[in-house]
Amino acid sequence: MNNKNLNINKIQNRAAIIGVVVIIIAWVINMITMDINFSFANLAHMHITNPILFIIDALPICFYFIVKFFSKVIKKRILDFEAKIKDQTENIRNNAQFAQKIGEGDFSFDQMSIDKNDVLGKSLIKMRNDLVASKNKEDEQNWIAQGKDKISTILRLHTDINDLAYDTLVNLINYTKVTQGAFYVYEEDEKKLVNVATFAYNRKKYQTQEFKLGQGLIGQSAYEMDTIYRTEIPDDYVTITSGILGEEKPSCILIVPLITDDKLQGVIEFASLEKEVDRLKINFVEELSDILARTIFNLKVNSQTEKLLKEAQEMTEELRENEEELRQNAEEMRVTHDELEKTNENLEKQILEVENAQKRLHSLLENASEVISIYDDNLKLKYISPSVAKIYGYSVDEMIEGKDMGRLTSQGVNEMKKAFKKLLSNPNTSLSIQYTYMRKDGEKIFIESTGRNLIHDPAISGIIINSQDITERKRAEKEERMKSQMQALSENSPDMIIRFNTEGQFFYVNPIVKIFTGIDTKNVIKKSVDEVNFNSQIIDFFKDTIRKVKETQHKVNTEIVFPTNFGDRVMQVNSIPEFNEEKELETILVVAHDITEMKNIEMEIQDKNKKITESINYAKRIQGSILPDTKFVQTYLPNSFIFYKPKDVVSGDFPWFFKKKDTIYISAVDCTGHGVPGALLSFIGYFLLNNIVDHEEEYNAGQVLDRLHYGVRKTLKQDQSDANARDGMDIALCKIDLAKSKLEYAGAHRPLYLLRNGELSQYKGNRKAIGGIPLGKKPELDFQNHIINFEVGDKIFFFSDGLTDQLGGPNKRKYQASRIRELLTEHSDFTMVQYSNFFARDFKKWKGETKQIDDVLLIGIEF
Repeated sequence: MNNKNLNINKIQNRAAIIGVVVIIIAWVINMITMDINFSFANLAHMHITNPILFIIDALPICFYFIVKFFSKVIKKRILDFEAKIKDQTENIRNNAQFAQKIGEGDFSFDQMSIDKNDVLGKSLIKMRNDLVASKNKEDEQNWIAQGKDKISTILRLHTDINDLAYDTLVNLINYTKVTQGAFYVYEEDEKKLVNVATFAYNRKKYQTQEFKLGQGLIGQSAYEMDTIYRTEIPDDYVTITSGILGEEKPSCILIVPLITDDKLQGVIEFASLEKEVDRLKINFVEELSDILARTIFNLKVNSQTEKLLKEAQEMTEELRENEEELRQNAEEMRVTHDELEKTNENLEKQILEVENAQKRLHSLLENASEVISIYDDNLKLKYISPSVAKIYGYSVDEMIEGKDMGRLTSQGVNEMKKAFKKLLSNPNTSLSIQYTYMRKDGEKIFIESTGRNLIHDPAISGIIINSQDITERKRAEKEERMKSQMQALSENSPDMIIRFNTEGQFFYVNPIVKIFTGIDTKNVIKKSVDEVNFNSQIIDFFKDTIRKVKETQHKVNTEIVFPTNFGDRVMQVNSIPEFNEEKELETILVVAHDITEMKNIEMEIQDKNKKITESINYAKRIQGSILPDTKFVQTYLPNSFIFYKPKDVVSGDFPWFFKKKDTIYISAVDCTGHGVPGALLSFIGYFLLNNIVDHEEEYNAGQVLDRLHYGVRKTLKQDQSDANARDGMDIALCKIDLAKSKLEYAGAHRPLYLLRNGELSQYKGNRKAIGGIPLGKKPELDFQNHIINFEVGDKIFFFSDGLTDQLGGPNKRKYQASRIRELLTEHSDFTMVQYSNFFARDFKKWKGETKQIDDVLLIGIEF
């Protein structure tokens, strides 16, 4: 730097010397050319008298000062350039060192030495930050992958669920560096979670715990099938003591359900003394939960398979032993068979002698009117006479094989057993029983059997039974009994019962006819209609009835007004044709039942129903006047529709719409029940929603549902200790800001579907309803608020459960939410008008002739 300054000074000095020399030369030239004696006086005189000469002489002086000035400017600029070059050199050196560190993988270099205004420096800092983020993400993924590999190796080593649970739990606790943990397996048959492994403070713990679904944090996580992570630990949370820390309560807990294919297999729980568990560890356990769930499911299946295999092996061994025993029996039977053959040869001669006698006896027994059978003392048929074929329809062999008891009713079998028991205990008595028997042709007959104990008689050696068919006798007895019963019923019946022939001659009238008409029944029998002093209106009715029955040959039902002794009465009259054996119309039985009181009650009911219907229709007009329809909603949301189909006149489902400033609120509400009760609840929900959003426009969708939830409880007094009304409502609520393209959604048991570019996304509502009795000390979660930044062309849909629960289709199954999702994606190019028409047709086709089971509401909006 000093050398450069010296060079600049040398240039300035040389310029000054040159200027002085120029001045001197100029003076000398002037003096010579003008031939004037040189003196300062002459010189001054010449400059005064000659301005041009003065200017010429002054130029060197001016040149000197100009050079002096510009040399200072140049010096300043050179110094500035040198400073910039120095800064740039320093920046380049720092950037080079920074780049070298990055290249070596050292991201700890202090970026304060990098100029933030330097493009290359800023790029290097951004590259360093991106590489650090990428490295961190890669480290996290490697950590998760290593953990998965480690646990997967453990899972492959075990076939017992308890051992697997303990080993997995120990390694997870060590890997995630938490304090303690527990492993629960879900037993689907008993609907409970059972603790199979507990580990804390580097040692195994023996805990026996069971939780039902929804019970405690474990049961809640299993019921909701969702992870629970809490840093506020309940007072009643179970702690596991250690020798060092005592009963210190954990600072945070993590509970993750083990789910595969939407089926719960278990729950894994961790607790830590640290203030919180890293999100990386939570993600790791959640990703691992599906692997654990599938492994548990496979072990359960393998266990069941092993059990069945073991049973099959036991059965195989048993069959093998039986096979050996059968082989030995076969050998014994072969020996016995040889002996029997010899015996048969001797018997054949004796049989031949008996055959002739048997033929004679068989001929006699075959044509007998009763069946003779012989049983041993074990109720086994030894002999039955050939007449069985004529009476029972079965051959002798069929009866011997078991048809003797197989065609009896259970009562008949019991009667036979009782009779045999008595005959065995009283050998000298004779006993008769009656029972029904089913012939081979399917005809039911009545049998009377008389038994005698002849076991000690060598010729019989059994209990002999004589059986005969008494069907005709039983039928005659039944007919006689029925006639007597019918006579008694007719005589005591409150209805008028009259029988006459086709010519109008009376054969029978019961006593009640006299009470109604005042005519003694003795003056009616065997007389014609015209001969009896009945009211002319009654006579005309009888004649008309005879004509109609003769024409139609069928029963005629008539409702007429009968003149009686105590005024006109409304009668329900059944005129029944009666045919003879040749199927010719022989008589007509007229039964007239007084339905006057029933008619009066029916008219009263009709009047009340009319008034109730008018009231319900008026309620429908009121409900319809406050609820929005598609045309009204399309004023603010042009591409929208409402598919609304109440089950009854008034509805428990209702669409709700409210606009305030630039905000639009719209929802589908499903109240408990339908009809009038549901409509009353709908008014509560409608006015509460209006009041909430009109006064508190800053509430998001979730907060609106929170206020509605408490408002319904207060209105229905469900917050009181003696409350028993569990009525409430499900809802899907949207808060829309069209200017900001922002949608807020919250739901109670109802989802929202977003259709974007043909892809369907589902936003689930909370698993609780609006209203209802609080669940004791269990804290309630606020309704979750979902924020969606919608785009042009996005379509949203939300609906009540009346659509999904409707039975129909070829197998009378539910419509189901999965069908709605499939139809939406299948027809993703539909407009809202096309969607509205399509779902109306599809629902009608699905329902068919099946009764609608609930109110139906579906709302669709396209942005």
